[in-house]
Amino acid sequence: MTKLALGTHPFLLGFEQLERLVERTAKSGNDGYPPYNIEQTSETSYRITLAVAGFSEEDLSITLEDNQLVIRGKQSDDGEGRIFLHRGIAARQFQRSFVLADGVDVGEAVMENGLLHVDLTRSVPESVVQTINIRRS
Repeated sequence: MTKLALGTHPFLLGFEQLERLVERTAKSGNDGYPPYNIEQTSETSYRITLAVAGFSEEDLSITLEDNQLVIRGKQSDDGEGRIFLHRGIAARQFQRSFVLADGVDVGEAVMENGLLHVDLTRSVPESVVQTINIRRS
């Protein structure tokens, strides 16, 4: 018996990109830094919160690339000329990626107490019923 891939199932017409999307999400390279939360704030809205202590707004960038929300952080190295006896505060760059479904829009982004909040809203499509006429040939 041949196992069908998710995106190639005969009842899922037009969803070929779904399997590529799942693979891209699995390979996004997120290594756990920085930690984040995803919460549902209403029936149609979400909030992603990243712990970005030590980063300023200028150190962060948020882009939307092909339905993929990408949050990047890069700090300037201010340790030049300083001697650290212990350096436990991470000062490394990061990239966090989140794949968004069609109809999910990125709202505002707010920095608050070392946390970056990114608000998302999902528009609910209206149900459409279309009747197809059958033509005799």
